[in-house]
Amino acid sequence: MKILLINGPNLQLLGFREPGIYGRDTLESIVSHLRELAAGFGCELIDFQSNHEGEIVDRIGNSISEGISGIVMNPAAYTHTSVAIRDAIAAVKLPVVEVHLSNVHAREEFRSRSLTAPVCIGVVAGFGADSYELALRALCSHLKKRNQQ
Repeated sequence: MKILLINGPNLQLLGFREPGIYGRDTLESIVSHLRELAAGFGCELIDFQSNHEGEIVDRIGNSISEGISGIVMNPAAYTHTSVAIRDAIAAVKLPVVEVHLSNVHAREEFRSRSLTAPVCIGVVAGFGADSYELALRALCSHLKKRNQQ
């Protein structure tokens, strides 16, 4: 199984950007850990980061032709603003787990509303870099159960 990991705007700055909120782990270290974890589940992890909404929409749209089984995605700021990303997720009909490093519900009010969550199978937020691991574990478990049916 191929799992696509999508990271949205400013996540290339992890480890440096507001470490009190987002932690000190870099995106590279998170991806490296997830790649090892995915391999242990018998999955291949393909990672993608972009600051551009259209590139994220294109990557989601191309996921079916790339043989992607599911997506772990941190849409970052696009969580709260992107109907286009929401519609791309709905269109591909792949299981998607939304992930956030911080507890978005304990921050500014605008962050508590996700446009993408309603078309995802679940959301993991508030556990720092562990949020990604929890999301990947949940997605792999979901895919395994689905494949056994």
